[in-house]
Amino acid sequence: MFRFELRWPLVIQVLILIFVLASLPDRTKLLPHWFSFSVAALLVLSMVSTRVSGGHPRWLRIESAITMACCAWAEIVNLGTLVYVIRELLSRPEQFTGRHLLTSSVSLWVTNVIAFSIIYWSIDRGGPEARINRQERRADWLFPHESAPPKDVAPNWRPMPVDYLFLSFCTATAFSPTDVLPLTGRAKILMMIESSVSLVTLVIVAARAINILV
Repeated sequence: MFRFELRWPLVIQVLILIFVLASLPDRTKLLPHWFSFSVAALLVLSMVSTRVSGGHPRWLRIESAITMACCAWAEIVNLGTLVYVIRELLSRPEQFTGRHLLTSSVSLWVTNVIAFSIIYWSIDRGGPEARINRQERRADWLFPHESAPPKDVAPNWRPMPVDYLFLSFCTATAFSPTDVLPLTGRAKILMMIESSVSLVTLVIVAARAINILV
């Protein structure tokens, strides 16, 4: 019997992302609010449609394509915003207050974490349905649960959205793997990109904001 993984943890992450984007200062926005909200709504709609279809293979493929496209778009906009803020800091630093920079750095960092969390969830071992139905392909990440004693792990354990959120959070915070190890080249490249964006955001933008506020 085909099993379908619930999407509500991902929907919550997208809603948080919408709130974060809405709090981004006007002077650091590259696109209007309605555009960002439309992309987020498209992502949620694709997840709801997949659920309504009962996990039909066609809808799963459509959802996967939309998810990757929306997350890639979010990260491209994130990078564009980061480049813009750094360029303006170097040329016209007086136009930013500490509050503006701090809000921008938090928004950029959270967007980075959530976007990569959803990407990790989408690609690892063939995707969520492949994992829940035990049709897994090659693993991109090795979780500590898989090498722990059976008595310390829940029966039939598999990576859930919260596991990928934790992976993304640790990558953006520690700038390196923690308890989850990347096994494939694409996993390593994705983690390198996420760590780099997080590092620049914290070292340049957030540090400048704290310097102004202090």
